[in-house]
Amino acid sequence: MPAPTRRARAAKSTQPISVVAGAAGFLGSHLTDLLLSRGHRVIGLDNFITGAVDNIAHLGGNPNFKFIQQDVTEFIFLNEPVNYVWHFASPASPVDYLEFPIQTLKVGSLGTHKTLGLAKEKGARFLIASTSEIYGDPLVHPQTESYWGNVNTIGPRGCYDEAKRFAEALTMAYHREHGVPTRIVRIFNTYGPRMRLRDGRVVPAFISQALTGKPLTVFGQGTQTRSFCYCSDLIEGIYRLMMCEDQTANFPVNIGNPSELTMLEFAQAIIQATGSKSKIVFKPLPQDDPKQRRPDITRARQLLADWQPQVPLAEGLEKTIAFFRGKV
Repeated sequence: MPAPTRRARAAKSTQPISVVAGAAGFLGSHLTDLLLSRGHRVIGLDNFITGAVDNIAHLGGNPNFKFIQQDVTEFIFLNEPVNYVWHFASPASPVDYLEFPIQTLKVGSLGTHKTLGLAKEKGARFLIASTSEIYGDPLVHPQTESYWGNVNTIGPRGCYDEAKRFAEALTMAYHREHGVPTRIVRIFNTYGPRMRLRDGRVVPAFISQALTGKPLTVFGQGTQTRSFCYCSDLIEGIYRLMMCEDQTANFPVNIGNPSELTMLEFAQAIIQATGSKSKIVFKPLPQDDPKQRRPDITRARQLLADWQPQVPLAEGLEKTIAFFRGKV
């Protein structure tokens, strides 16, 4: 085999290298796909508590993808350069973090510490996938990044909310103390293919109920609101945030879709999109369930080259429902 040319060696040496913690998860796998499509070499980390091999199986044999099965709460050793560290490792649904409350707190604290340590050692830029849950049951609507939140620290959702709030604080501490270039994205409700059928979030719950002819479970009177962003729109915004050179980009940025629906309206949209004959049933509202959730994305639009969601709800639901038809 002929030796690589000087140009080939130069191209390889300048290829950006990204570490994605949580690479086998719903969002982590979509991020990995985008990074590979944009010329990155990706090192994926996951311990499969909530991730799935199926989400990254299509990457088998890809020379630009390497996978390491690891819990990121433990020391991360990589004997190679790294340009970007993306911390997406965490249970992210009520079913998951109620089943794994301690693991959720550990990955938000120890996992953030270890991934930040990797970024510091390698001189890499770091991004933490935070959440709209840090706003709790908000008293401000829509939610801006300057809002400090209304969180029940000892409630059943506290393990997730406080893990992410701590992760944000630690990220800013590393930025201020060690000069690590950091990014914090606050992710609002996102949906799309590769969500787990029974992960407890409303999109897979409603779709699976509709596809199997079961009643759709709406909590309370269904007047609580959510906004839903399709996964490709979210990942594009997150990518732009990591690459943004603005001096204020180290402060939190909301990324989501500001189009707002009540849960009752959303249930009706799912029934229509699936062609289901399912009815809607009402059950008591869970403790600390937010009454309103809608991002103010003014800051994202200003920082991220006029980024805004592109995929209409009907189109996103069509793709998501097609994925779930093969799972029920």
